[in-house]
Amino acid sequence: MNLNPYLNFRGDAREAMEFYQSVLGGELQLDDFTGFPDMGIPEGEAHLIMHGQLTTDDGLVLMGSDVPSSMPYEAPAGFAVSISGEDEGRLQAVWDSLADGGEITLPYETPPWGGRFGMVTDRFGVDWMVALNAA
Repeated sequence: MNLNPYLNFRGDAREAMEFYQSVLGGELQLDDFTGFPDMGIPEGEAHLIMHGQLTTDDGLVLMGSDVPSSMPYEAPAGFAVSISGEDEGRLQAVWDSLADGGEITLPYETPPWGGRFGMVTDRFGVDWMVALNAA
């Protein structure tokens, strides 16, 4: 089994998933609604992302899609995507990218348990926790 974060957006899934690819690397697959004409998507929204999947060389998988205007949507709340590891330079770069244009909730600093930890809401409204594991 796999447990993969699946993010929903209202019209900017393509931009968000391409941003996450620039941050995390990996291969990005994006399928829009044009390939699925029988889904009843409102006119002018076929370009929206039906399903996107980012798979990194590290084995991370992040999925996302747009929610068409005909379906209910609420901005994400009550969860965060967490990324952690041992590579200090890579995690710092991830933090810096996610924080660019976002809102820092908790600075990426050394917490009482060691390592580094921070919380940020990125420019797409997704909450992230970044942790460098304590040595």
